[in-house]
Amino acid sequence: MKDKKKICVVFTHHKLGDLIWQIPYIEAISNHFNQKINLVVREKTQAKEILKDCKFINDIHYNNFRKKIFYFYEIFKLWKYYKSQNFSHIFFLDKVNRGPIAAKLANIPVRIGFGFKNQKRWLTDKNLNIEHVKKNQSEQSRLLLETNNIKINNLIPNINVNNNRLIDINPDITKYKGSKICMAVDSFELYKMWYEEYFAELANRIHQEKFCDFFYLISAPHNNHIVEKIIQLSKRNIFINCSNLNLMGIIKVIKDSKFMIGNNTGPVSLASALNVKSYALIANTPVSELKYSRIIPILPDDYVNDFLKKREEMSKLSVDKVYDFIFKK
Repeated sequence: MKDKKKICVVFTHHKLGDLIWQIPYIEAISNHFNQKINLVVREKTQAKEILKDCKFINDIHYNNFRKKIFYFYEIFKLWKYYKSQNFSHIFFLDKVNRGPIAAKLANIPVRIGFGFKNQKRWLTDKNLNIEHVKKNQSEQSRLLLETNNIKINNLIPNINVNNNRLIDINPDITKYKGSKICMAVDSFELYKMWYEEYFAELANRIHQEKFCDFFYLISAPHNNHIVEKIIQLSKRNIFINCSNLNLMGIIKVIKDSKFMIGNNTGPVSLASALNVKSYALIANTPVSELKYSRIIPILPDDYVNDFLKKREEMSKLSVDKVYDFIFKK
């Protein structure tokens, strides 16, 4: 009789979009062992809500991976969790050390990760070569699984959310009669943000041409001022402010929309994973990052496929270009 395996996948990044890009690899690990996996992620991802209906996940454990004075406490917490679960295999889909250190202290037999720099000391199996360090996170995870002979059947992120779970969430938010379009208008990185006046002008033009009746404006709560500025600049009563919604509320309005358009951030990745048509406004980040997704990039005519990290670059993507790309192709 073969030893029973119990599999864990650890991902430490806090951004929603980063977690979504890892879904194909988490599912591939589950398929490889023919069993559900346990997932360790940060609470900020709200993974227990958005991934609740994923059939390849057994349990989701939150760990916040704090730094500085909390570094050793976080290792202790992970060690305690690993010991309580008696895992046979743990996969680390990033280059952070705390998870692998705790796994070695917990005597987990198989510890697989990127293996960059000091992380390599705490791992057991094949890891990546140093030349892979400059590749993006999704590419690194793909290479790690291929290096360890784990087949990836589908590279496109997909999320299933049961509509019954959305019925009682913010019931007033979808009361507006008529068609809607979602706009994701903020970003963790300021340089990725299209200008508020551009969003306002685009919305006015779309509404004037009667392509939709209302616009859901999505942002983090602390960026409500961005939403309010767009509404003020537009001077039209065509917007629904969604900056106060939690992630399940955002999923509800995304699924109630004709399509999503916005900055290249988490909500656009989420919409695409929910199989809602999604357009990403990109002028200063590599479009190659969208290689394994359904996201449709909209680029300036003089686009350079590189990190430029200046918001001024976003002004090169005109309202005319965006409008014509979506409605006059």
